[in-house]
Amino acid sequence: MDINNYINSGILELYVAGALSDEENKEVYDVMLKHPEVLNEVLQIEAAILKLTEATAPKDAILDFNPIANKISSQTDTDTKVVNMKAEKLRSSWLSVTGWAAAVILGAGLFWAIQQNSELQSKIKVAETDKEFLEQQIEIADTDLKEAKHLITILRDKDILAIPLGGQAVYPEAYAKVYWDKATNSMYLDAQGLPEPPEGKVYQVWSLTLNPLTPTSLGTLDDFMTDDNKIFAIENANASEAFGITLEPAGGSESPTLEQLYTLGTVASVS
Repeated sequence: MDINNYINSGILELYVAGALSDEENKEVYDVMLKHPEVLNEVLQIEAAILKLTEATAPKDAILDFNPIANKISSQTDTDTKVVNMKAEKLRSSWLSVTGWAAAVILGAGLFWAIQQNSELQSKIKVAETDKEFLEQQIEIADTDLKEAKHLITILRDKDILAIPLGGQAVYPEAYAKVYWDKATNSMYLDAQGLPEPPEGKVYQVWSLTLNPLTPTSLGTLDDFMTDDNKIFAIENANASEAFGITLEPAGGSESPTLEQLYTLGTVASVS
């Protein structure tokens, strides 16, 4: 489409005046969506019409057709005399009527165009919001992918100890797994096999030495409900001989509640 020819064709003036069919109005609207220069031209036409209407409209025009009606009714059917009216006054009244009629038509067209422009701006804002949201999702996905690759690299390291934690009496179906790197004192806990904790409760991870039995807290899994992967990074500088997970009141406990021991596994079993 040649946009310059389209602008010069006169269809935009008819669009603003509201003189096009619904199908033609939609066609012009679609062109405005694709070509900002067409939208700009429509806005300029609207502004020009507003200025023209304001400049030509009579300030105190009062249309009174009663004198004309009285003149006409005073003539008989056979009277062929030309009614002597002031031509300039009649012409002025007629121009006033037609001028205001044109203003109403153009005003209606302008109102419709403004509505369409407002709708266009809303769609543009929605499109921009969708674009920003999509960019954020792509960034999040990229970050998640990098973290997943990093985690896979760690779990495949031959120096990493993998310690399975089996379910205990309180919940035999539970299970978890610890991946411990002694060289860096870092540990990853895969807690996918734990059930959702009751409200007001939290899972707490313990490092254990066995002789004598000495538990050391490694922290609580406060993000258990919101973490989709259920994999948690934990610092562990202890000489751990076993690991356990208990269910404790929110905030954790100073010592493990053995009646609520969900999983337990020893390091010796994988040495």
